[in-house]
Amino acid sequence: MELLIVTGMSGAGKSQVVNVLEDIGYYCVDNIPPQLITSFVNVMSGNAEIKKAAIVIDVRAGKNFIDIPPVLEKMKTSGVEYNIVFLDCADDVLVRRYKETRRKHPLSQGKISLIDAVKSERILLNPVREIADFVLDTTQTSVRQLKEQVNMLFVGNPHDGMLIRCMSFGFKHGPATEADLMFDVRCLPNPYYIDELREKTGLETEIKDFVLNNEQSLEFKKRLLSFIDYAVPLYCSEGKSQLVIAVGCTGGKHRSVVFAELVEKHLKEQNYNTSVIHRDITK
Repeated sequence: MELLIVTGMSGAGKSQVVNVLEDIGYYCVDNIPPQLITSFVNVMSGNAEIKKAAIVIDVRAGKNFIDIPPVLEKMKTSGVEYNIVFLDCADDVLVRRYKETRRKHPLSQGKISLIDAVKSERILLNPVREIADFVLDTTQTSVRQLKEQVNMLFVGNPHDGMLIRCMSFGFKHGPATEADLMFDVRCLPNPYYIDELREKTGLETEIKDFVLNNEQSLEFKKRLLSFIDYAVPLYCSEGKSQLVIAVGCTGGKHRSVVFAELVEKHLKEQNYNTSVIHRDITK
């Protein structure tokens, strides 16, 4: 049985992830007590009809949450294979989301402030985040983009080699905090200052030609791909489940899109398991 453990910050999008997982065939259970995880896995493993399952565990478990890391470690040592998906988000965005929905944070209960509850939750979750196989930061991610990311990651089998996600983004919209490798292409010629190119994107031929048809960009491309070819096998040899390669420009619409597409194509030609997402292309 293919097993996913879904966890992360309250308000970061776990419910959206579960909805997508159910749509692609996962049997999902939300807010299961840590003490019952092993029993649940044993029951599900004995059910031939269930091929994929996802368990949501988070701070709603209260004081029992501290039992989660040892439970997961015991499962791994006993031979149970699983992947951990961690949903993260910036504290200020989480606070804003809670204020907009007027929901109560699981750790606040009227006793501490919302911001203190978020900070306390982050401390509790850090040990699980450190061992997570996939970290999805939703600070700058729309619901549609999150659904696309989950589909890209889990429509196949997450055990089938390392998944490489190539991302374009705009620095003015915030950094790509989930990136393992981040490259800044703001040093290259910017089509934004050409009136007829400003509203186009890096997916269009005119922008690709403008960005790549100059000496600086060609040299940057050569050095970038050379580094990628050197670094990616090292990550593979370390047994990493997911690698996020982010390319940033000012707005995330032109140069970064061109280079994220270029890197993804280069890796796909080498038979790596890849996907590409353009975080800020419509902003």
